[in-house]
Amino acid sequence: MKLFKDINPEADRLSPLVLAFIGDTVYDLLTRGYIIAQGNAPVNTMHTKAKHIVNATAQSRVYGIIEPLLTEEEHAVMKRGRNAKSNTFAKNQSIVDYRRATGVEALFGWLYLKGQYDRIEELYNIGMEDNYEKEQQAH
Repeated sequence: MKLFKDINPEADRLSPLVLAFIGDTVYDLLTRGYIIAQGNAPVNTMHTKAKHIVNATAQSRVYGIIEPLLTEEEHAVMKRGRNAKSNTFAKNQSIVDYRRATGVEALFGWLYLKGQYDRIEELYNIGMEDNYEKEQQAH
């Protein structure tokens, strides 16, 4: 298995929920790295910070921030993810936020499978600027 090489050049043919499946992990891994980069802290504190970043509401905000910056192809992938019919839903989250979050995860999964790591990092960092501000206001 290739971890960081063009894993699936046919990512365009995968269902948006499959893209979101891998994208959720990519987003979570980036978030954990972001939190660790802020410095050593108790794991419970890190977990709480991660929950404020990796949830439907926060990812829905990211959707709105990055949407105008996307290429046509990226926008189409994110829209496919947003419109995908899932049998699950997030507890205590609106369906709109959940669908938009699925769109973000699908985009991150697609970019990952296409090997576009710099683009993932760019979009994540843009979204994190807003999330960081919201996190600071909450404390």
